[in-house]
Amino acid sequence: MNDSGNASLPIIAVIGPTACGKTRRAVEIAKAIDGEIISGDSRQVYRDMAIGTGKDLEEYDGVPYHLIDIHPAGYKYNLHQYIADFHSALEDIRHREKRPVLCGGTGLYIETALSGVILPEVPENPTLRESLKGKSLDELTDILSKIKKLHNQTDVDTCQRAIRAIEIARFYEANPDIAQKADRTIARPLDAIILGLDISRELRRQRITQRLHSRLEEGMVDEVKSLIDSGIQPQDLIYYGLEYKYVTMYVIGELSYEEMFRQLEIAIHQFAKRQMTWFRGMEKRGFKINWLPYDAPLSEFLSYIR
Repeated sequence: MNDSGNASLPIIAVIGPTACGKTRRAVEIAKAIDGEIISGDSRQVYRDMAIGTGKDLEEYDGVPYHLIDIHPAGYKYNLHQYIADFHSALEDIRHREKRPVLCGGTGLYIETALSGVILPEVPENPTLRESLKGKSLDELTDILSKIKKLHNQTDVDTCQRAIRAIEIARFYEANPDIAQKADRTIARPLDAIILGLDISRELRRQRITQRLHSRLEEGMVDEVKSLIDSGIQPQDLIYYGLEYKYVTMYVIGELSYEEMFRQLEIAIHQFAKRQMTWFRGMEKRGFKINWLPYDAPLSEFLSYIR
């Protein structure tokens, strides 16, 4: 599989819900096909956030990886930046005639990357931002829903994100020629083989709980304390959600340890369910996902790769 034509071969994408073993499987595949891994995770881009984001860098075992630890903790990374960084990494890997292996669980990032869209740089609109200042999240969501169909609830997770989504939608309205570049119905999807790790709901739940215990034992609370001590505001950590939200709330005294664990465990289970909903949606939107048991032999995964 390692030949001079690697630059024209399909991308391999390894996807699945949290705690299903994507990294380990992607590393095995990358080793077998002379590949390099591109992270498809929205939080692994941040430095000093290793335990809570589950980077598991020791699992890479020498396999080169991209889009991990590229921004400081506290930075607000976004989809536009990810797509630009993804294409830079993809070009770099192919230039060196290696195989790109996209691995992660952030469905929005993965689907947008594979769809082939190019997201233009959208400038800030101070006048619009001022007019939206002080509006509730429900009001902002209503404004956005009148401009575009809401495919993705992360646009309205917070007022800040909703205002940015409105800003982008307004920019596209005013610049239809630029908006076409971001239109998935026009974009040409990348040639990709998508391998999905299938795991039963019950086993997934068990692994999530086990992993949460492990991460806390590894020092996730100390990691959050260290980030706060370095000058990062608690609200900036809460913005990242999941582990950083609940552990930060515990560290600053808003939750007891037991409340933190229970609420975080529930939130991760809900997150895994939303991941699977997104991946099923990708299939409905025309992406072929080859679902294989998460613990299937490596040979089964390799049999899909050309």
